[in-house]
Amino acid sequence: MIFQQTLVRLRELRLDGMAAALEDQQAVPDVQELSFEDRLGLLVEREASAREDRRLARLLRQARLRLPVSVEELDLRSPRGLDRSYILRLAGSDWVRQHEVVLVTGATGTGKTFLACALAQAACRHGLSSRYFRVSRLLEELALARADGSYPKLMDRLQKTRLLVLDDFGLAPMAEGERRDLLEILEDRVGRQATLVTSQLPLEHWHEAIGDATLADAILDRIVHHAHRLNLKGGSMRRQQAGSDAPKSSAA
Repeated sequence: MIFQQTLVRLRELRLDGMAAALEDQQAVPDVQELSFEDRLGLLVEREASAREDRRLARLLRQARLRLPVSVEELDLRSPRGLDRSYILRLAGSDWVRQHEVVLVTGATGTGKTFLACALAQAACRHGLSSRYFRVSRLLEELALARADGSYPKLMDRLQKTRLLVLDDFGLAPMAEGERRDLLEILEDRVGRQATLVTSQLPLEHWHEAIGDATLADAILDRIVHHAHRLNLKGGSMRRQQAGSDAPKSSAA
């Protein structure tokens, strides 16, 4: 009777990890021989682990990553200009904690989005909130937010996000309002939060892609200087994957 009451009370207190561990202990006779302190320690450890799992699940859900990938899945053997030790250092997420910027460039299919999502997932695993956007989609959401009055709320949410991933920068010309929105976002983040930007365009063409010389100077000043720069090389990984998956033709 007391056992069942304890389980109910633990769940009322939202200590579901401890409740599950207590049920498991009850089903294993050998555990009964442990001291009270040891059994309590196991319960507390299980609760801590359950909370970490829930927190990670929440952070990943909020991040809305385009690809559910991890740094461990990166192919560091392909000749793409990725240094293993450097990538692993970025995966430690100190750059996110220090409010820095990572810029990833390279031709289409070289793995920019994969790398961006893997680093964002690593940040989530370190308990740091992340959010992924394709730049064009973010600019659309900002325009809609202006129309329905939710713009301040969206901007506040973006500013509080520890790592903001801006994917596919420079794919389409930017309108005047879009340039100003982008500058506003980046201004809020300089020295306060981390940003990761990917683009097919080499850095020397970013100024032209923004379109307005004055705003381009202001935007690039906030993300290019002192940023971690990764230029992915090689052919399209998608094309290589498609080729490896294609059926082999028989020899003549």
